[in-house]
Amino acid sequence: MKKTPKQIAALIGASLLVLLYVLTLVFAVFDFPHSESMFRACLYGTIAIPLFTWIIMFLCGKISH
Repeated sequence: MKKTPKQIAALIGASLLVLLYVLTLVFAVFDFPHSESMFRACLYGTIAIPLFTWIIMFLCGKISH
């Protein structure tokens, strides 16, 4: 079964979100140096990754049609 570019972008975006959620939990629970800024970066990524994934999927749809 061949995957379309939209499916690949969605899988990569979902995988990155799962990774960010795990990292956010780790940074929230443990006290690493600069954990506050890393926690904040993970939260920003939670908004940015779906936005960029949607843009890529939108552009793939426009280019293919």
